[in-house]
Amino acid sequence: MINNDILRSVRFMLDLSDQKVVEIIQLAKADFPIDKAEVQVLTKKEGEDGFVECSTSVLAHFLDGLVIFRRGRDDSRPPRPVEKHVSNNVVLKKLRVAFELKDVDMHQIFEDAGFPVSKPELSAFFRDRSHKHFRLCGDQLLRNFLRGLTLRLRPDTAA
Repeated sequence: MINNDILRSVRFMLDLSDQKVVEIIQLAKADFPIDKAEVQVLTKKEGEDGFVECSTSVLAHFLDGLVIFRRGRDDSRPPRPVEKHVSNNVVLKKLRVAFELKDVDMHQIFEDAGFPVSKPELSAFFRDRSHKHFRLCGDQLLRNFLRGLTLRLRPDTAA
């Protein structure tokens, strides 16, 4: 999926202002260079005037900041390094951690989006890349997960 779509979906899902997105990104790294105007440009749709592609670095900082925003900072552990490569699997994993979702919740979210996923299929997305049963998370699966999560968090809106 395009990083901008992920950022825009989560922003809509949580009804975040541009300033709040900046604050969340800076939870991961306080001196990360981003401002409200840049967030406005990153949340534009592809093809709109002023569209700028969201870098992997911005998305990685946003997802790490989202985990801290939703769950709080764990001062007993050293901060984790920010991901260098953000795949759909990493996005799925970070959202699962941020929203404290169990397998049952994940299955329900996919079901609500009209895209049921089996237990073995779901667990394959969270395995280590070198594991023989690891499976890449496709764009359609991530898009349906984001839609289902939005329906869960904002039931008043049709995603």
